[in-house]
Amino acid sequence: MIFRLAKQLGFPDPRLGEEDGLLAIGGDLSIDRLLLAYSNGIFPWYSFRDSDILWFCPMRRFVIFPNEIHVSHSMRNVMNKGLYDVTFNNDFPAVIEQCGKLRYDQEGAWLGEDMTKAYTALHDQGFAKSVEVWDEEGRLVGGLYGVTLGKCFFGESMFSLVPSASKLALIALAELMKDHGGVMIDCQLETPHLKSMGGRSIPYEEYMKYVSME
Repeated sequence: MIFRLAKQLGFPDPRLGEEDGLLAIGGDLSIDRLLLAYSNGIFPWYSFRDSDILWFCPMRRFVIFPNEIHVSHSMRNVMNKGLYDVTFNNDFPAVIEQCGKLRYDQEGAWLGEDMTKAYTALHDQGFAKSVEVWDEEGRLVGGLYGVTLGKCFFGESMFSLVPSASKLALIALAELMKDHGGVMIDCQLETPHLKSMGGRSIPYEEYMKYVSME
């Protein structure tokens, strides 16, 4: 069943959604609604730039546990060469702008102006974070951003302008989370890229145990 959201803040029970995870349409991208959504494992998506907001909550969740991150031999070689610097939350606007330029993915999802404004507002309130990868000349060549709640990071988008830059950002995020008690990275969608780095599917009920950790 697909629900149309009212103006009042709230979401239906995620277990009532469609098989593909589509739960609701409409609503807004206010900070309060986004935080309520993520705290229940729900995330927004646009099919087309000007369409209604679509809200998804799949019952199988593709995640990476920081202590299970897989670093391949080739990635270790890249890291050992010291060709790139990684920073955290150093230039969120540049990361989300670059993701918006590059991301028109196979599902047709669009990171447009409304989404950019919404996640920038979350960042201004301390709930959205970025990871940046810089080359030796100080150019931003890769990165990712997402939402942080409790002990979890909800990944939204990543980009690479050079080979393996987004992998480097994800590895750095996992290492940082391990050092600071983080328990789970929500990847939203399964991809061969993320699966090769240790991603796996877990049921929604297990997923929510990690989301609710304080």
